Amino acid sequence: MLDLGRLDLEEIATALEDQTDYEHRWLINPQTGEIVFWTTDGGIDGHTPIDLDDLDLVGIDPLPSYVWYQDMADFAERISDAAAGRRLARAIQGKGAFRRFKTELHEEYPHLLPAWYAFRDVRAKRRAVEWLVDNSLVNDETGERFVAEHRDPDLP
Repeated sequence: MLDLGRLDLEEIATALEDQTDYEHRWLINPQTGEIVFWTTDGGIDGHTPIDLDDLDLVGIDPLPSYVWYQDMADFAERISDAAAGRRLARAIQGKGAFRRFKTELHEEYPHLLPAWYAFRDVRAKRRAVEWLVDNSLVNDETGERFVAEHRDPDLP
């Protein structure tokens, strides 16, 4: 089992969120916890193509976008500024929701950015730990303790 305290949960969360394409993969070394980035043309060192099957690493597949979408919906619903909540909820309707949500926050509600980042980051780290547990890289007890200790922050 890996030591949770030595893992880069932010990087694992980034991998879980990465919806860009299938020409690359995020991988974790199950022995050390090191995260590597693999591409079809540059392998893991950026220069030497290598087949994924030749690597003794675990692939970190992205979570579906609706998982990350729900964070925006929950944030909009839970903030105390009802007008801001309604506008943010409208911003995430339809295609382009992620871009519109970000634009709305940055342009109209910059004072909510620290709360949004704290909210998003704690959820992302919990998902990273849950992924580690699901892939038997961290034991259940450690994962449960982390999740219990990292609840959603209070929102303004």
